[in-house]
Amino acid sequence: MLDLKAYVVAEQSRMLDELKEFLSIPSVSTTPERAHDCQRAAQWLRNHFQHLGCEQVELLGSETHPVVYAESQSAPDRPTVIVYGHYDVQPADPLDLWESPPFEPTERNGNLYARGATDDKGQVFAVVKAFEAVRGGNGGPPPVNVRFLIEGQEESGSGVLFQLLDERPELLRGDAVLIADMPYYAPGWPAVEVGLRGLCYAEITVRTLEGDLHSGLYGGVAPNALETLVQLLAKLKSPDGRIRIPGLYDAVEPPSQEEVDAWNELPFDEDEFREREVGAKALTGLTGHSVFERVWALPSFEIHGIVGGFTDTGAKTVIPAVATAKVSLRLVPNQRVKAVEEQLQHAVRTAVPPHAEVTVRLLNGADPVLVDVSSKPFSLIDQAFREVEGRGVVPIRSGGSIPVVPVLGKGGAAVVLAGIGLPDDRLHAPNEKINLNQVWKGVRVFGRFLQLMGEAQ
Repeated sequence: MLDLKAYVVAEQSRMLDELKEFLSIPSVSTTPERAHDCQRAAQWLRNHFQHLGCEQVELLGSETHPVVYAESQSAPDRPTVIVYGHYDVQPADPLDLWESPPFEPTERNGNLYARGATDDKGQVFAVVKAFEAVRGGNGGPPPVNVRFLIEGQEESGSGVLFQLLDERPELLRGDAVLIADMPYYAPGWPAVEVGLRGLCYAEITVRTLEGDLHSGLYGGVAPNALETLVQLLAKLKSPDGRIRIPGLYDAVEPPSQEEVDAWNELPFDEDEFREREVGAKALTGLTGHSVFERVWALPSFEIHGIVGGFTDTGAKTVIPAVATAKVSLRLVPNQRVKAVEEQLQHAVRTAVPPHAEVTVRLLNGADPVLVDVSSKPFSLIDQAFREVEGRGVVPIRSGGSIPVVPVLGKGGAAVVLAGIGLPDDRLHAPNEKINLNQVWKGVRVFGRFLQLMGEAQ
């Protein structure tokens, strides 16, 4: 059997150069102007899979944000592992908060800083290199059948992949789906995520006037759209963190006592979490519930941005006619996007005053996920981490969302959510990073998982 550690040591310099090349492509799927860069990232992966000797490599579903599909050489009578990931990244704004340019990968203190370093290019890269490593780097026979589905719209709704899988459900036939798009619980504490929150992301627009007005001539009598919007938003969540959307909590089930007991065994210091990870003077949210419950097992409501009136440099005294807020709700198991969208629509229309017009537009959404961890692939990923990290995985939930996960399990394959990021990797924020030791361990862990899956016949 190939010595994965020795292979990683021997090839580390080359692999690091390749990772930097991949990260230098600004594949931001939420920005139309970056569509060409998303295509470049997909082509980079396509060329890489072809170089690795995959039997079939295609760009599917879209010219600008294609799904990169690759199949390994056939391994008869061996299990099939489906690898899911995404090559698109979040916008890098605000640029002035980056210590180095977001698309010029930079090493500092054992970390590699770049947008997409951990979400999700760096983690996808670790799995691809694991596939390379188990074949000895020379195109040898794979221990299992591997099917890669690497998409370019995870950060903007996964529309292309959803349509592709609806048209070609056979792509999901396998024994395990490996998703490396999440962190360890803590350094040295690998985790599998057994739950993901869902997402209902919407845009709320309020109109109070036919057009902007002079604040001197009409101030005090003309209804201000920004003011109306802010008052509306304030009605949707109480100061103690309770979301004021009728019916929202009806489907929420508390975590089991067994799960809560397991969470209580995790190493956790609330003050350290608040200071180092959150960077705040206080934690907010629904009172009377633990941090784990608030992030993993309860829905949340957040305001992401408000636009209206005049925001450029200088002064312009207008009463804005229109104002828009981008908001999201994170959903927990048993909640569904469609039902929550209807509840949000009703709550907004109830809260808006009669003199204002309001629209609520759903931008994207995903149902929550709660997975079964009793299948064989979970025991094998645990074994792989034990051999490489010296510690098995801890089952946790995530406050985040991966829209396509519920679909990925429809073919009957066990969905394994196990990544190599760290909690302080600052995904979606300036100075995103990935620890390089985590990358090299990831190549070994995922390589060992593929080997173990091949042995489990």
